This record gives sequence, C-alpha cells and structure tokens, in this order.
Amino acid sequence: MLLTSDALEALRHQLIVSAQAYPGEPMRDPRTMAQVAASAVIGGAAAIRVQGIADVQFTRTAVEVPVIGLWKDGHSGVFITPTLRHALAVANAGAHIVAIDGTRRERPDGLSFAQTVAGIHSDSHALVMADCGSFDDAVAAVEAGADLIGTTLSGYTGERPKTDGPDLELLNQIAQANLGKPLIAEGRIHTPAHARQALDAGAFAVVVGTAITHPASITGWFKGAMHA
Repeated sequence: MLLTSDALEALRHQLIVSAQAYPGEPMRDPRTMAQVAASAVIGGAAAIRVQGIADVQFTRTAVEVPVIGLWKDGHSGVFITPTLRHALAVANAGAHIVAIDGTRRERPDGLSFAQTVAGIHSDSHALVMADCGSFDDAVAAVEAGADLIGTTLSGYTGERPKTDGPDLELLNQIAQANLGKPLIAEGRIHTPAHARQALDAGAFAVVVGTAITHPASITGWFKGAMHA
C-alpha cells in the first residue's frame, strides 16, 4: 500500500472527501460508506478518508484513489486511532495513509507520538497523517516524523477556540512556518467558499466531510435556515 511521492504530490490543491457515519445511523455500514466514497470520486474527490477497519477494506475495493484510514475508539481525549495497535490494524486493512491523533496529549498505550509514528513506518508501508489541534501540535508532529499535518482537531482540544468555519488563522500560521510537510485543512469546512479560503490560507489539500457525506446534518442546516 505504498503511496509514492508522485501520488502524494498529485493531491496538491485537491479535494479529499471524508465518508463517515455515526454509530446508530442508517448509513453506518461499511458497504454504504464505500458507495458514498465511490460517488465522491465520481464528483472529483482525489482521495477518501474513512473510519473503521471494514470501511477501509470496502473502500479500497470501491475506489482507485488514495485512502486515508482511521479508527475512532471512544468519544473523548485521544480517540482517533489512539494506539499503535489501532494504527497498524488500519494500515493492514489497506489504508495508504493512517490518520492518528497528532496532539501532544498522553496516549492510551503509553507510547509517545514519535514512537507511534516510528512503529507505523517500521511495520507498514503507510504514511502518517497527524490530526492536530494547534500550531504547537503541528510542530511537534513534524519533529516526530509525521508525513502530513491536519488541522482536524482545532477547536476540540482546548488550545484554540472552535471557529464557525475552518480555522483559517491556524492554517495560515502553520503554512507561514513552512514545516516541510503537506498541510491538510480539515474541520468545519461547510461550503465551497470555505474550501477556497482554506487553500488561500496555505492548505496543501482540503478535507470535506459533513457537508458532502452526512445527510442528517445537511438536512438540519436547510431546515434551520428555513425556520430561523
């Protein structure tokens, strides 16, 4: 599942679609998520991000673009691919890139972030995307060997306020620091204008999830606007 440097470079200024459904929802089925992913690729998605081992496996068979995989375990603290065991399972399921919590918080298995990244690199061909919540997270993640940096957790770790849209200030700060790794904008990108703003702020690529793949949220936005 080695993602070549050329394939990674091909994601520059492209759209990555996150296809995820929450437990208990009608669409919470790996086959459904793979179908959603394939539909997103038809629309122009250059890569797909999915959650769960089965979702990674089904999506790998459904699309021919890079797959970013993760495993959410829990609902608070470090729960995005929280341990090396989770990360290697995601890589072995076929993910080209494994997304893991990239914050400086203590990890459940006691390993440091650097040890986790090293373990992924030594035991798989997958690249590592660090889901960060702040500038300091991003710097530390790059120093620890992460291959890509995401703003996924901005507004969720207590270090930065939760913005209404993407955290453009954080994106710009990381981009200006020129850390030498692809910067992926993710989090609260709800409109095409948001995606454009993220690129203008310095993002290498943009991840959009809820606004494309979560019908319940999208429906709620429309209903809310109609009855405001």
